[in-house]
Amino acid sequence: QVQLVESGGGLVQAGGSLRLSCRASGRTFSTYTMGWFRRAPGKEREFVAAISWAGGRTYYKDSVKGRFTISRDDSKNSVYLQMNSLKPEETAVYYCAAGHASGLLPTRLNAYDYWGQGTQVTVSS
Repeated sequence: QVQLVESGGGLVQAGGSLRLSCRASGRTFSTYTMGWFRRAPGKEREFVAAISWAGGRTYYKDSVKGRFTISRDDSKNSVYLQMNSLKPEETAVYYCAAGHASGLLPTRLNAYDYWGQGTQVTVSS
């Protein structure tokens, strides 16, 4: 069982930056592929970024490439999402997720077994 707690959300102006954190419980954090997802008002939850269990591979939604960076620190049982040049349409609740995956990093929601409660990111225009 893994429990995930996100933090770092808030209100930021368009073009600004935020760094989201997700801290996991449990001793096996380093074995999990970690992902970040978001759900904008009135929309489905969507994939944003993922990082492999060893941190050597990352994958991003096309629209965030070059602006967002996912990273992890296994010594702190944490995964991060650095978000730069934020846009108003990226206002959403952001969730971290954990799962076991091999091969390509998963973008599907059902590939992840554990989810945090989410943190609100609001980007004003």
